[in-house]
Amino acid sequence: MNGAALFMVQKQVKSKKRVADHGEVFTADREVNAMLDLVKTETERIDSRFLEPACGNGNFLAEIMRRKLAAVKKQYGKNPADFEKYAVMAATSVYGVDILEDNVKECRRRIFNIWNKSYTANCREEANEPCRIAVKYILKRNILWGNALDMKMTDGKPIIFSEWSFVTGNLVKRRDFRLDVLMKEQGKEDTRNDQMCLASYEVNADNEVNWEYDPEARSAIPKPIREFPLTDYREVQRYE
Repeated sequence: MNGAALFMVQKQVKSKKRVADHGEVFTADREVNAMLDLVKTETERIDSRFLEPACGNGNFLAEIMRRKLAAVKKQYGKNPADFEKYAVMAATSVYGVDILEDNVKECRRRIFNIWNKSYTANCREEANEPCRIAVKYILKRNILWGNALDMKMTDGKPIIFSEWSFVTGNLVKRRDFRLDVLMKEQGKEDTRNDQMCLASYEVNADNEVNWEYDPEARSAIPKPIREFPLTDYREVQRYE
């Protein structure tokens, strides 16, 4: 095996034991870029959301973040305030789950470092710690230690993701959703009256309300398990 091939193997595999125990083999950069190029337009749309269900240490999410930040720079690079806001929006749009805790920590750290390098270079003296702290919190909420197959955290609780929506100005609306609910097939169009439709989707086996009926779409939509007040994007960590 030549030096280049050996480097590639080392880069894609942390240890033989991890491969044997978890089937862990990281996707190489060339394949990452080739696959993301298939959805190039979405990777360059700042608010387009991506979920990597076996994110490892973040090969896909890191490249997505780079592409999104490049788009932010292209559109808002001349205005530090706008760059900051839309860079935070980019950070809110990447999600990941991994079964290994060290991967999750490394992935969060890696994506934050990519984000912070771009943020600091573009905002310079206007870059601030409250914004950095907020992005670290967002990544903590978005990149989770769990199993995407059974959609549970390592403690057995359901995986819960936060949706971050920029509503007006610098204000963000956070809503939390259960992943298992989001992944279920949504209710199809139903000709029954709205009260009957709502009743059929409202309560699950655990007596929890997970769905609500949307009369406009005539279908059930996932219901957030928790909603938070509108908050400045630099202060989202105020609510836990």
